[in-house]
Amino acid sequence: MKETINFENFSAVDLRVGTIIDVHDFPEARNPAYQLHIDFGDLGVKKTSAQITALYKKEELVNRQIVAVVNFPKKQIAKFMSECLVLGAVKHKDVMLLHPEVKVENGTPVL
Repeated sequence: MKETINFENFSAVDLRVGTIIDVHDFPEARNPAYQLHIDFGDLGVKKTSAQITALYKKEELVNRQIVAVVNFPKKQIAKFMSECLVLGAVKHKDVMLLHPEVKVENGTPVL
């Protein structure tokens, strides 16, 4: 377990539901990854990269809802600017995307 944080620290993280609308290969990444374009409703479309190639095909990801952190600063990854962080559970280095059980509006906060 990591160090204990207080609720104020946790509440500073903006977790939202978004829908993946486009997926591209990311051959410049150090580890196999995709480039994702995610629709967060009123927050707009944000881009990110995700090391999820072991469990997901590009075609399976389009229209899938996911959970992401949307208030991290942008981060340069190779020649790509990441604008959010998709959340997933990691088992044996494979990432399984976190997602709502039922479809919700893009941009819905996760508490």
